[in-house]
Amino acid sequence: MSSDVVISGGTVIHARSTERADVLVRDGRVLAVGADLDRPAGATVIDAEGCWVGPGFVDLHTHLREPGREEAETVLSGARAAAVGGYSAVVAMPNTEPAIDNAMVAQFVLDRGREAVVDVAVAGAITIGRQGEHLAEIAEMAALGVRLFTDDGTGVQNPLVMRRALTYARPLGVRLAQHCEDEALAAGGVMNEGEVSSCLGLAGRTSVAEELMVQRDIELVRLTGCPLHFLHLSTARSIAMVTAARREGLPVTCEVAPHHLLLDDTACADFDAVFKVHPPLRTASDVSAARDALRDGRIDAVATDHAPHAPELKEMSFDDAPAGMLGLEHAASITLDVIGDDALRFFDVLSRGPAAIAQLRSSDERPRHSAHGGDVREGDDANLVVFDPRQRYTVDREKLQSRAVNTPYDGRVFVGRTRALLVRGNVRVNEGSLS
Repeated sequence: MSSDVVISGGTVIHARSTERADVLVRDGRVLAVGADLDRPAGATVIDAEGCWVGPGFVDLHTHLREPGREEAETVLSGARAAAVGGYSAVVAMPNTEPAIDNAMVAQFVLDRGREAVVDVAVAGAITIGRQGEHLAEIAEMAALGVRLFTDDGTGVQNPLVMRRALTYARPLGVRLAQHCEDEALAAGGVMNEGEVSSCLGLAGRTSVAEELMVQRDIELVRLTGCPLHFLHLSTARSIAMVTAARREGLPVTCEVAPHHLLLDDTACADFDAVFKVHPPLRTASDVSAARDALRDGRIDAVATDHAPHAPELKEMSFDDAPAGMLGLEHAASITLDVIGDDALRFFDVLSRGPAAIAQLRSSDERPRHSAHGGDVREGDDANLVVFDPRQRYTVDREKLQSRAVNTPYDGRVFVGRTRALLVRGNVRVNEGSLS
């Protein structure tokens, strides 16, 4: 049986141009791109009429919960959610139980990822147990192909430990990523500190807790010269500081989460813990600033911060419930809502930018993963998404691929959905459903 796939009649989104063309895939790679390509006998044909055809999305920030919290998510279930969302690769965060702070646990997740429908890369912890005290086995995990390291869930609080981590990481060619919240300032807060939290009588997490750590770590990058990625920035001032640092030539990148592009702190008014996230939903002006920054190129990536929780945990009181919401299946729709018809920018922040930060662009010495974020040219690895920017759909939390249901978008109508996904040339999604 032929393994050929023809993606027919779509608009192909290259890195700096677009064209109406077919794409022929064979043996896991793009064989040809052009108008009205011949269809080999037995080829699978994907109708891309009216769709964008580009590199599969890459998520820098996925909580897969395995090992330790498999009741909420597993590598395999999270990968299915990613596929439906258009992602050909995800980076699994290390705040598992036990934490991914050594080569043995990293290898376990990588092995589980081999069985998944999308490529699963791993982020290692910066410190042992994510406790912020002693450096984890960064070199040993890097030898396995791990290229991103973070204590996500908490930031590295001690500036001396963070300086040592940056100094250690630089010659290894890996990138650190920081969850920016000063825990002493944020302690006890459950939502954004401001007028809404005061009206609701809920303890607030001040935006300064994020901004102080952003400022601190920019100075540590200046001191060490090591690249640093800022996770889920949520305030206008944080984005402005990273923008200014980049203009100085410092090697910093940043991401924003979909919920910080769409929801503000007024969403917490009904005390529904599904809206509890860290960093918290900010003010409407912060949301507006994040949307502007995404449109004009100051944000490098949209990263989901996909954070599944068992249903009973999110049914607890707002104070007691864990922070986090689902993100993989709807991130592209929210990104489209912000960016509109700028297809080049759309794929820059969902695919090419994240792939570069995670070092998934090249597969030369790391055969576990094929290359992602390509240019859709002959010879590229065939990690491709067919995205329909006009399709409307209604979110139904009972039909999500995740094991969890903690989405804030249940019943909401979105525009823009994945029609098909190829991972290593294999059709994983077709007509919006898993193959």
